[in-house]
Amino acid sequence: MTNGTVALAGEAHGADKLAQWVQRRESVIAHDATNTIWHQVPAYGARADAGLRDDVEAHCRQVFAAFLASVNERRHPLRSDFPWSGQHAMRRVELGITLSDFMKAFRVGQLTLWDDILAGVNEWPSTKDAALLLVNQVMRTIEVGSTAAAEAYLEAQQYQLADSARLARDLLEDLLAGKPPTVEERQLALAQMGLSDDEPLVALVATLPSKVVGTEQRARLRAALTVAGRGMVVARHHEVVALLPVGPHGPTQVVDGVRAAVVSLLADGILTSVGLSCARTGFREIPWAYEDARTAMGSLLGRPGVRAMDEMSTLDLLISSQKNARLVRSFVEEDLATGGILVETLSTYVSHDLNAKLTAMHLHVHANTVYYRLDRIAERTGCDVRRVEDLIDLLLAVRLVRAETP
Repeated sequence: MTNGTVALAGEAHGADKLAQWVQRRESVIAHDATNTIWHQVPAYGARADAGLRDDVEAHCRQVFAAFLASVNERRHPLRSDFPWSGQHAMRRVELGITLSDFMKAFRVGQLTLWDDILAGVNEWPSTKDAALLLVNQVMRTIEVGSTAAAEAYLEAQQYQLADSARLARDLLEDLLAGKPPTVEERQLALAQMGLSDDEPLVALVATLPSKVVGTEQRARLRAALTVAGRGMVVARHHEVVALLPVGPHGPTQVVDGVRAAVVSLLADGILTSVGLSCARTGFREIPWAYEDARTAMGSLLGRPGVRAMDEMSTLDLLISSQKNARLVRSFVEEDLATGGILVETLSTYVSHDLNAKLTAMHLHVHANTVYYRLDRIAERTGCDVRRVEDLIDLLLAVRLVRAETP
């Protein structure tokens, strides 16, 4: 083989006879190759697609034609001999056939070709030496053709992933806005994710850690939070939002699966806080489920871990609705641990109708001391002690923390 030219000196006649043999039997070989693929690559036979067999047979004929062209022109196979690889790769990706199965089917087709060339040698024993040279062409056809097929498959897969991601983002935004899908394509996409308007689902919201900056890491996070390959997971702004079907074993199984995934992420150094809603049924319930999940996530106060709405205490629910939740809890816990002077002042102040002077008389302190303590409470909690709503929340927090304290 010199400068890309096949050296068939002395065997040109034999090579041409075998090439003619293949050309005459091209459809038969393609049919046999397809049958062998169906037998040796179960993923193909498992696809309930009426047109797949015809498509595979056509693909085999095209590869055989590329092989014949290289033999007839006494040259190596070229990447340009396989212009239809992208079309077939996209079809396999759409049907969910893996890259490894796609490559195996390609090799099976070429080995069937070689077996048929050997059948031609049996017809014309004088072509034996030429066949030994043709095996080099078959191997090069496998090498160049499989490379072209693999590249086309990966490109098709990336296109599908990007297209699916766009569809998922658009779908999620509509669902969060309370607009269930009416277009058949979107309804089908949700069904393929295991999401149905009459089946319960759980919303999930997770922080998107600053460490998760690359596409690969984002994909890792989304994949980890998907339960058994079902559900919708979308990176949205500074968070990850998922809609997960509950399934026959109830929301507990979903929570357990997500918790295991978060533990796995923690082991890889990806720290994320995850909140899960209660189970809700109906696409119009998704905005409420989303808010539930955000509330549950907020109750973690930035700590990594998983919190389900069903697991939240009354205190968690109370203070998670406040923008200063961490401050409120810290204030109550720390003050009670040091004697509860500020908490006592607050309770007395409320019981005396927000009258600082009466509060001072009851506590046997100067009114300025009461004002100072109230200022300290406001500073520590971020609450306005002159607003009845803030005071009620603070008092409830006090009672609930005391109830939690052994």
